[in-house]
Amino acid sequence: MNHEKYMRIAIAKAREGIESGQTPFGACVVKDGEVISAAHNHVWASIDITAHAEIAAIREACKNLNTVDLSECVIYSTCEPCPMCYSAIHWARIDTIIFGANIADAEKGGFNEIPISNEQLKELGNDNVTLVKDFLKEECAELFDEWKAAEKSRSY
Repeated sequence: MNHEKYMRIAIAKAREGIESGQTPFGACVVKDGEVISAAHNHVWASIDITAHAEIAAIREACKNLNTVDLSECVIYSTCEPCPMCYSAIHWARIDTIIFGANIADAEKGGFNEIPISNEQLKELGNDNVTLVKDFLKEECAELFDEWKAAEKSRSY
């Protein structure tokens, strides 16, 4: 599977979000080499604190596949999923999480993060999910700088 191609879709979604006054997060769900969904964070647009990119991408993937079981799917996220998003990934049975920036990068970016890593969540949940961290990390972390430079940037 072309991991770089799919992460770049997530990055493009994050940039789309930045341009529309949202925060710098993007996600893409892939199954059998096919993009099922891609989304950016839209917390401010929807006034919904749960409207993270991963949640939006999971919701769209479930609708597109007409199931809540996303086994055999991979989620690409520009940043390490927060505990809420990790839980949604767990419940959707997504097989693999590939992320770029990490929770510490999001904290540096001004976000109110819970500093529990996906590795810790995997261990606590006795999960079988495959974690691939730091994928295109520099490029993903740069999204925070792009977002800060945007005139509409605001965190939560």
